[in-house]
Amino acid sequence: MRRKPSVRAPQAVEPAQPDRAAAPKAEAARAADPLAQLNDAQRQAATFGIGGLRAAAGVAAHRPLLVIAGAGSGKTATLAQRVAQLVAHGADPGRILLLTFSRRAASEMSRRVERLLTRRAAAGARNAAPSLSWSGTFHGVGARLLREYAGRIGLDPTFTIHDRQDSGDLINLVRHELGFSVKSKRFPLKATCLAIYSATVNTQSPLREVLQTSFPWCAEWESDLKRLFLAYVEAKQAQQVLDYDDLLLYWAQMVSDPALGGELGERFGHVLVDEYQDTNRLQAAILLAMKPDGRGLTVVGDDAQSIYAFRGATVRNILDFPAHFDPPAQRVTLERNYRSTQPILAAANQVIALAAERFSKDLWSERPSAQKPTLVSLRDDADQANYVVEQVLARREAGVKLKAQAVLFRTAQHSVRLELELTRRNIPFVKFGGLKFLEAAHVKDVLAVLRWAQNPRDRIAGFRALQLVSGIGQKTASRVLRNIFAAAPARALLGEQPVPEGARATWLEFAALIEDCGAAGAVWPAAFDRICRWYETQIDRLHGDAQMRQADVDQLGRIASTYASAESFLTELTLDPPDATSDQAGPPLLDEDYLILSTIHSAKGQEWTAVSVLNAVDGCIPSDMATGSAAEIEEERRLLYVAMTRAREQLEIIVPQRFYVTHQAGFGDRHLYASRTRFISNALLPYFEQRSWPPPAETPVANPAAKQQALDLAARMRAMWK
Repeated sequence: MRRKPSVRAPQAVEPAQPDRAAAPKAEAARAADPLAQLNDAQRQAATFGIGGLRAAAGVAAHRPLLVIAGAGSGKTATLAQRVAQLVAHGADPGRILLLTFSRRAASEMSRRVERLLTRRAAAGARNAAPSLSWSGTFHGVGARLLREYAGRIGLDPTFTIHDRQDSGDLINLVRHELGFSVKSKRFPLKATCLAIYSATVNTQSPLREVLQTSFPWCAEWESDLKRLFLAYVEAKQAQQVLDYDDLLLYWAQMVSDPALGGELGERFGHVLVDEYQDTNRLQAAILLAMKPDGRGLTVVGDDAQSIYAFRGATVRNILDFPAHFDPPAQRVTLERNYRSTQPILAAANQVIALAAERFSKDLWSERPSAQKPTLVSLRDDADQANYVVEQVLARREAGVKLKAQAVLFRTAQHSVRLELELTRRNIPFVKFGGLKFLEAAHVKDVLAVLRWAQNPRDRIAGFRALQLVSGIGQKTASRVLRNIFAAAPARALLGEQPVPEGARATWLEFAALIEDCGAAGAVWPAAFDRICRWYETQIDRLHGDAQMRQADVDQLGRIASTYASAESFLTELTLDPPDATSDQAGPPLLDEDYLILSTIHSAKGQEWTAVSVLNAVDGCIPSDMATGSAAEIEEERRLLYVAMTRAREQLEIIVPQRFYVTHQAGFGDRHLYASRTRFISNALLPYFEQRSWPPPAETPVANPAAKQQALDLAARMRAMWK
């Protein structure tokens, strides 16, 4: 049973003046005891089993470790301290594998570890602070390992990686070649086919089961889909391309081989995984194959924040983790929250306490507040939009910047009415979601040219790149690709390809560009600069808004210059693409401050001073599309919990009573009534302040004569029926 936290009222203090003499002493104190800033649970997680390290070999002699890290509990600092402690006690940094779910998270973790080790080095513990050479996303590390082991697993080391859109294009090409596009009954389109394929791979479930549970209308096509997926795999292998899922699938197949699995397991003495609740079955299978006894394995996560089932993630990975080992994994729970006030945490704890299955955890904070989370009842989504804008502006006047405020919702459509109201009142905002940098047509054009230069067997990249040449259409592009695919060596025949006579001059220029930029000795990034300059001469012909698009191409060139090779540039850009201004809602924002709009899924890992949650009613939270099973309903409960725990000081949950159901949301007169979300039952209401909006107007006291007149009218109405 946890100790009840002591609560102290905040005290006003004079601003501290910098003490230059004290700074070196403080730094020395931190170096002497690097764990001083951790609480007891964090220290236990950071140091568990460290005493069992054999300094010479850097091998852990302890059970696997599961760290249940509640929202805002400082898990990043704890994990960084654990890595630093491992290195400080003899573990080889080159044999530490750190897996995260974004490259930025991996970079941040590496920086923290290096800062901690630099302090120790400055105190004389080491001559120099070592760096982590194996930290990154699952897909990024998978791509790196596949290139390194390519010769031993039958891959060409120069394989290219398709993003989701390219994968969809390839599966659509195969779909057409098999004749499935001319079925008398509707056959799944390319996006659905790719989604079914990806779900089958990542969940490690039979195709029939995936179809029955997630795509029931496609079940009749099971045998045809098997043919399609086999042909898709064969096409990828023939073209030496991998899709996003292959990076995990090939890695999993590698470690399932006893020899390779044992080799990789020994190669990494320590494997640490962040956000383990977001892993899918394939990722869990990789870890368990590399570390079957769990020795040196640490996973950090929170079952209460597992909200990505639509990506194949399963909460079972973290719930079942301890039982995979004998003896079971050691469990450490981080419950102290450094983000939110105690009333917000009390309400969030009550919401998640009703989950059917979970690790016991009760978040607490030393940040007292008299302000409970607010449940706001109002008429409809029009009132909801007006209320949110009113509160946002009031908080801004009180000193809370727009950037410190967020409006969260279950799906992107829920913010339509609010976006209109914000625009009408000239309040700038950014909406998270939408187009990504790599989805822009001009960016895909330039990358297709580079990909095809690197791998002439990549039909999808080649088909797009060829049609950028003036005078080259689909038929000519297809004919050229067939000739190149059948010929060897491919690049030497480019200039001789049969193209229309009117396109001969531009074709020879393009062929020379491909041959030079794809040559083994091509200098990087000069080769990519040539491609960008060539594309600049075509962009006016290809696109109307050429100036804006050229700015993105220039930015892409600057990004390319930060990579050592075309291979690393293409790999990393595909696995972790940067955002562009095009992913913001509305025109590019010039304001220095703007409101944050975000789906709850996109908000995970973020925090704001004030948070408003829209549409907290059954049908929205939980979504009416996610109540088909108990598991889906439990994930919807976790979504609300994640939304609530994003708030630092102010949280309001909005409950509109009426929804419009016309296709144009919020316009029309067809509507339905909704009840407050089932996840906030009557028993939980004491943890919230309840409010109605707009406040009821004062009713004037009627004079006796008016009251008598009303009674007389009522009597007359009754008398009509006597």
